[in-house]
Amino acid sequence: MHESLQQAVTKVLAPLVRLLMRHGVSHAEFVNWAKQAYVNEAGEHFGIDGKPPTLSRIAIVTGINRKEVKRIRELPSDVNTGLSKHNRAVRVVTGWLQDQQFQTPQGKPRTLTYGDNTDSFNQLVKRHGGDVPARALLDELERVGTVKHEEGKVTLLHQGYVPHQSESALLDIFATSATDLLTTLDYNLNGEQQRRLQMSVAYDNVTTEGREAFRQLSATEGLKLLRALDASLSVHDQGSDRGNTATGHHRVGLGLYWIEDIDAPDVSAKGRKEDD
Repeated sequence: MHESLQQAVTKVLAPLVRLLMRHGVSHAEFVNWAKQAYVNEAGEHFGIDGKPPTLSRIAIVTGINRKEVKRIRELPSDVNTGLSKHNRAVRVVTGWLQDQQFQTPQGKPRTLTYGDNTDSFNQLVKRHGGDVPARALLDELERVGTVKHEEGKVTLLHQGYVPHQSESALLDIFATSATDLLTTLDYNLNGEQQRRLQMSVAYDNVTTEGREAFRQLSATEGLKLLRALDASLSVHDQGSDRGNTATGHHRVGLGLYWIEDIDAPDVSAKGRKEDD
C-alpha cells in the first residue's frame, strides 16, 4: 500500500514541481512549506473526540518534533488565496453573461457605462457583487485583463473570469482548483460515505486533427454545460437571494478541465524515435 501511495503522490507532485522550479523555488524551501501544510492539516483534522490536537499529538501524526511544530504554529497566518475576491469577480462576470438586464437582445453581454444609471456597471456590481465597491472591482477586472475600460465604457473581453494579465490571480485559481480536485479524490479514496462526482474522458493515441476537433467541441459544450449548471446553482445561493430562508452554508460546484500531457510524444509508428 505504501509503495502504491508513493508512486501516486510522486506522479501528482510532478506538475507542482514543474511550477515550483519555473519560479525558482528550491527543494529546501518546498520542504519548509510542506512542513507548514502538515502542521496545519494535523491541527485542523487530526484531533481526538472533536478536540483540537495538542502539540504532542501533532508531532506524533506528522513526525515533526514538538519544537518545530510550536515554531510553525506561531508563524503569522499570511496564507490567503484571494478566494473571496475572486468569487466576487466571478459572480459579477457571470451575472453580466446571464442577467438579461445587462445583455443585448441577442443575449450577448452589453458594453456598460461606469456610472449610476440603471444599466451601468455599478448596478451590475450592486446586484451580483454584494457590498464590494464598483470602482475596486472594476480596477481588479481591468488589472487581470477581463474587461476594457475606456472613456467611461466597460466592455467584457472574455466569456468568463479569465485573469490572463495577472500571474498572482492565476496562481490563486491554480491553488483553488487543484485543492478542490484533490479534496474530492481524497474523499472518494476514504470510501466511508457516498462518493462524490468524479468523471473524465481521455484517450492516449488521438490524431492531431482529432485533438483540435475535440478541443473546439469541448470548449463549446463545456461552456454550455457550465452556464446551465451556474443558472441552476445560483438559485440556491444565499448571496444572490437575501430573502432565501433555507438553512445551511456550503461551498459546492463542478469543475471542467482539459486533459493533455506536457510535450507528449507522437506514438505513431511513423513518428517513433529509436532510443539512444
